[in-house]
Amino acid sequence: MDSPTPNVPDLDALWDYDHPAESERRFREFLRAAPDDGLRAETLTQIARAQGLQRQFEAAHATLDQVELMPIDDRPRVRVRYLLERGRVFNSSRQPDRAVPLFGQACDRALAAQQTALAVDALHMLAIADSNQALAWNLKALALAEASDDPQARCWLASLYNNLGWTYFDRGDYSTALAYFEKALAERAARGEETEIRIARWCIAKTLRRLDRADEALQVQLELLAQINRMGETDGYVDAEIAECLFQLNRPEEARPYFGSAYQKLSQDVWLVENEPARVERLKNLS
Repeated sequence: MDSPTPNVPDLDALWDYDHPAESERRFREFLRAAPDDGLRAETLTQIARAQGLQRQFEAAHATLDQVELMPIDDRPRVRVRYLLERGRVFNSSRQPDRAVPLFGQACDRALAAQQTALAVDALHMLAIADSNQALAWNLKALALAEASDDPQARCWLASLYNNLGWTYFDRGDYSTALAYFEKALAERAARGEETEIRIARWCIAKTLRRLDRADEALQVQLELLAQINRMGETDGYVDAEIAECLFQLNRPEEARPYFGSAYQKLSQDVWLVENEPARVERLKNLS
């Protein structure tokens, strides 16, 4: 049974992960009205997370240094969030060896305090930072979330199914990956999360292509493209997969403009350029 946390405002409701600067502004506004040190400290942990997402790593550590000096020893939830966010900043700044023990401590403390959702978060971060053990950490997180009666813990299910899908995908086990991506889609659909539904369908289609089912994959990606166009938006990842499907189907001339469009968009993606330069170069070469 998960331990309830009465009368604690839902700080997570202030998050817009796609716009961390705006999220930071909201947290700072909330901070000014926070009634006690515990809530102020917890809010500061989320400000640090927003700073980390903006790649302001020194500022994030400085914010967490403030938390460390505050009286939070009798507030296990705040201590867990402090450990989580310190670990996230280290991991995002390419220091996973410093992040892993912090995530481990966060998980242990969260379990001791019956804060299951935070324990799942810590396990999911261990899977990212300790990539050699990603499968084990993700499966442990999934077991914890599936067994929980805490809605916040169960909210992790779709993300965990997705993460497990990618873990198996990276291992070349595309059939198992597909099964997990389909579970993720079902969870997203049950919650009516339209953006996440599109992402889940994209993952399924990419996996279908790897299973030599490029015709099916192409149909899904074209449906996603039409949907995105109706919204007046663009998506380089969809363009890239359409290109790869056409290329796999021996239609290179049809693929070329999609490769070009994908390169134009994704070459502006800082994370992708830093972490998958060969992928970006392939888009350029085939456009």
